[in-house]
Amino acid sequence: MWVAALLAAVFILVLVSLSVELVRSRAGGDEFEHLRQTVVQQQEELSLLRSTSGTGQNAVSIERAAQQKLLLRVAELEQENSQLKEDLLLFERLVPAAGEEGGVRVESFRLQHEGDGRFRYRILFAYQGGRQLPEFKGRLQLTVAFTHAGKAQQLVLPEKPGDADYQLELRNFRRREGGFKLPDGAVIAAADVRVLQGDTLKAKKSAQL
Repeated sequence: MWVAALLAAVFILVLVSLSVELVRSRAGGDEFEHLRQTVVQQQEELSLLRSTSGTGQNAVSIERAAQQKLLLRVAELEQENSQLKEDLLLFERLVPAAGEEGGVRVESFRLQHEGDGRFRYRILFAYQGGRQLPEFKGRLQLTVAFTHAGKAQQLVLPEKPGDADYQLELRNFRRREGGFKLPDGAVIAAADVRVLQGDTLKAKKSAQL
């Protein structure tokens, strides 16, 4: 069964690679190249896992602990590649039509619980400013509403105004990742990301919890 999981993961990677080639000539940019390199690296890692684990003839000789470790890593790769594939589909949709101007948008906002009160977020931004305004400059603000010990609380990031980590410069699209920590046992009720230019709200989106 675990060998089949490896083969399924490899098949997923092939599909992702095909998606990369499909939109490569249309999306472009450093962000897309980084995404493409990530897919290639994960393909190489899965190939190594396959050669390490072997085929059905020698799989019996591998220790159970090693098998479980490989399966966990494959599951991680499958999840990562599922997210990458979703991003690729978004990138294809984000390519603007000639002369189209649509401003800044938050296309995707996801939260992942990593344990011990730690959360990681992934945000995908898009901007279509046209020739007059080819670049957007603004800032991010994250608002997380949660309950802890029966009390409703709120976390607002950045905690210090002007934090460079929350500044945003955008031409076509950009992916931003980061994390935050809540008290152990806290339960998130809602999370929003806002894109501001000065004090003007330009875009907003709620997280996929």
